[in-house]
Amino acid sequence: MCGIVGWVSYTDRSENQAEILKAMADKLIHRGPDAEGFWFSGPAALGHRRLVVVDPEGGKQPMVGTKGRAIYTMVYNGELYNSEDIRQVLLTKGYHFEGWSDTEVLLKAYIEWGRECVHKLNGIFAFAVWDDDRKQLFLARDRLGVKPLFYWQKGSSFLFASEIKAILSHPMVSAQVSREGLAEIFALGPARTPGHGVFTGIQELKPGYYMHVDKKGIRSQQYWSLTSHTHEDSFAKTVDTVRELVFDAIKRQLVSDVPLCTLLSGGLDSSAITAVASEAYRNENKEAIRTFSIDYVGNNQHFQASRFQPNADAPWVKKVSEYLGTRHSSYYIDTPELAEALFSAVIARDLPGMTDVDSSLLLFSRWIKNQAIVGISGECADEVFGGYPWFYNTATKNTFPWSQHLDIRTSLYAPELLNLIKPEEYITQRYQEAIDEVPRLAGDESIEAQMRELFYLNLTRWMPTLLDRKDRMSMAAGLELRVPFCDHRLVEYVWNVPWAMKNYENREKGLLRLALTGILPEDVLWRKKSPYPKTHNPSYIEAVRGLILSILDNSDSPILPFINQQAVRELALSLKRNTDMPWFGQLMNAPQLLAYLVQIDFWLQEYRVIIK
Repeated sequence: MCGIVGWVSYTDRSENQAEILKAMADKLIHRGPDAEGFWFSGPAALGHRRLVVVDPEGGKQPMVGTKGRAIYTMVYNGELYNSEDIRQVLLTKGYHFEGWSDTEVLLKAYIEWGRECVHKLNGIFAFAVWDDDRKQLFLARDRLGVKPLFYWQKGSSFLFASEIKAILSHPMVSAQVSREGLAEIFALGPARTPGHGVFTGIQELKPGYYMHVDKKGIRSQQYWSLTSHTHEDSFAKTVDTVRELVFDAIKRQLVSDVPLCTLLSGGLDSSAITAVASEAYRNENKEAIRTFSIDYVGNNQHFQASRFQPNADAPWVKKVSEYLGTRHSSYYIDTPELAEALFSAVIARDLPGMTDVDSSLLLFSRWIKNQAIVGISGECADEVFGGYPWFYNTATKNTFPWSQHLDIRTSLYAPELLNLIKPEEYITQRYQEAIDEVPRLAGDESIEAQMRELFYLNLTRWMPTLLDRKDRMSMAAGLELRVPFCDHRLVEYVWNVPWAMKNYENREKGLLRLALTGILPEDVLWRKKSPYPKTHNPSYIEAVRGLILSILDNSDSPILPFINQQAVRELALSLKRNTDMPWFGQLMNAPQLLAYLVQIDFWLQEYRVIIK
C-alpha cells in the first residue's frame, strides 16, 4: 500500500511546483515510509510514497510505460489479487515485464485496454495515469472503495491525493467548512455521504468510478454497481459457491514478499480467514501463520455482557489459535493511551471519527507493524451476509438503521447549530438519496424488497465508514490490511441471494456459517456475533469526562459555539457505566458521544477550520 498525490494545471503552474508536490507527499509518509518518487512533465506533476510489499526493486513509482511514441506515467495505491492472470494475458499480446510487481501489470493493463482495464481488475486500488500525448489524466478507484482517493478542482488546476491532509497542504486550498460540511460532522458523522470530503471544495472519487481530467474539465463515470437479478442457484449450489468464493478470495490475498499475519478475534469471520490461511501455509510448508488479537487492561475484571457484546473474545481467540496451531500474540491497551490516541486518530482520518473504536485500531496497528507488514482482517462480512442486529430488527424505518437516535445527539447541540444544519432534514435527504439508488428487482416480495434496501444501505453507506477506519488507522502505522470479504465477486454473488437463504437457521450470517462447515470447531462456527472489542474499564469514562470538562472550562475551545454547554456538562457529570445512549452503530454509546465532541473540538483547532 502507498500514498499518491498529483497536481495538473494547464495555465497557472507555480514556479515552486516541485517543492509544493513534495510537501503534499510528505503528508503521506506514514502510508509509504519506505520510498518516495516524483515525476514532472508539462502540466502534470505526480508524487508517490511507497510501502514495499511486493517486488522491492521492480515496483518503484511513479512508473513510466510506453507504447509506440505514447508515454504513460502512473502512481498507484493498492493491491491486485489477479495480477498473474492479467500478466499472462498481456504476455500473449507481446508485453514484456521487468519485474513481478502488480504496479507494472496495472500500468501495462491500462496501456493495452485504457479505461476498460478496470473491469479486469480484482483488488483494492486507487490510481492515476498521465497520458503525455493527450495531456490527459485518468483516475480510478476500486469497486467497494477500500482504497481512498480525494480531489480538488478550481479553474484549470486539479489536485488529488490518498488523504485529505495532502490536499489541504497545497497553498491554493484552505480548510473551509460550509453548512453542509457541519451537517456531515454533527448530523451524519462519523459516517460520510459518498463523494463528500466535508471540507469545502474537496471531494472523493466514489467507489466504482473513474475520472478523466483534461483542458475541458473533469468527467467522472460509474463503471461498476450492484445489479439485481433473479438468483437461479439451488440452496446447495449457493452454499458451495459461497465457500469457493470465500476460499479463493482469502488465498489470493495471501501473496506478499513481507511478513503477513491475520487479525484474530475468535469470531466467525476472522477465524475463517485464519483457518484458510493456516491450511495454505501448511500446504506450502511455511511456518505457522502469525495471529494477533486486541484486548484492554481491566476487561477481564470489568467486562459486562450486553445485547451487542454477549461474551468476551479472549477465550475464543485462545481456542481458535490452539486449534489451528497459529503463532499468536495479544495486545492489551490501557486507558491512558487509548484516550490520548483519540487525537492521533483524528489526524489519521482527517475528521472526527469512531473515537476509541478508531484509536484502539490505530494503537493495535502500530503494535502489529513491529512484527508484520501485511494483515488480513474479517471486515465486511457482516454487510455482505447480514450480521448486524438491524438486519433482524427492522421495525425502525426511514432512517439509517445504525443511527436511529438522532435526538440523543441533537440534545447536546446549540440552537444556532440546529437552525443552521437542520439535522433531521439533512439525514432524511441523505437517506432518501440512498434509497432512490437501490437497484430494485421486479417481483421481489415485500420482505425481499425491504432486505434489498437494507443490504444496499449497509454496503454503500455503513461499510465505507468502517473501510475508512480500517484504511486510515492501519496506514497511519504503515500497516497494510486486506479485506477478503470485500472481494467484488463475492459481493456481487451474495447480493442476489434471497434473504431466506442468507438467514439460514434464523442466524446472523447463517449462510456463511453453513458454507464454512468443517474448517472450524462447531461452537466457533456458530458463536453468536460479537463486534470489535472495546474497553469496559470504568477508567475510560473518567478519562473522557476529564477531557470534555476541560474543554467546557476553556473559553477558547472552538466547539463551544456549537454545543449546549449545560447539557454536555450534565451528561459528563452524570455519566456511568450503565448510561445507555446508543447513537451510532453497536459500539458507540454515551462515553463515545462525549469523546466524539472531544474529537470535533480537536479537529476544529488542529485543522484551523474556517466556518463559511
